[in-house]
Amino acid sequence: MPDAIFPTQLQETVSGYQHVLTVAKDPAIVCVSGDSAGATLILGLLLYVANGNGDIGKDISKSSGIERPGLAVLISPWVTLASPRYQNSTSDYLDADTLQGYGLQFAGNRVSKDDPLVSPGSCRDGVWWRKASPRKGIIVTYGQEEVFAPEIRELTHVLQKAGVTIESEEEVGGIHAWPVASHFVSGSTRERHKGIKSLVEKIRERIH
Repeated sequence: MPDAIFPTQLQETVSGYQHVLTVAKDPAIVCVSGDSAGATLILGLLLYVANGNGDIGKDISKSSGIERPGLAVLISPWVTLASPRYQNSTSDYLDADTLQGYGLQFAGNRVSKDDPLVSPGSCRDGVWWRKASPRKGIIVTYGQEEVFAPEIRELTHVLQKAGVTIESEEEVGGIHAWPVASHFVSGSTRERHKGIKSLVEKIRERIH
């Protein structure tokens, strides 16, 4: 529901993941992925799976009972809904002020905009992140020039410090969601497909 507020989107993400598990049977072969706000929901899903009791937006003191996926692939995740680090760049097409407004609209008035399930970049709990980490780790890719870059770098640092297996790729000169955006702005077929092909190869290396 594009006009809904938290926790609707996360509830739908959890429900979708549970359905995938019924089909896959083995969570180790499941790769969860998303770009931008979709990647935010994937991070929220991981945190919820590690520490939730089925009542999203309320008490998250117990295990959800849902198994972790095998791998997570994040493209330009919107890790923190609102941050003073977000500054417009001459290259990126996102606008920092507009993003702040959208973030507050998404959070609504039920929970704090700093709640980790709403804004995963707000989570600094290393134990929680280790519990949330997929078995084969996390792959994150983003553009050097994008508005979200500072917060993505910070989250990568937090996860590395927590001992989470994470592979981070910062595309030099890249903009927001560059593997997707390159399909529209690159001049050759090779360049248009490079980002997506690279991610597919990484997934194949980890998921058999």
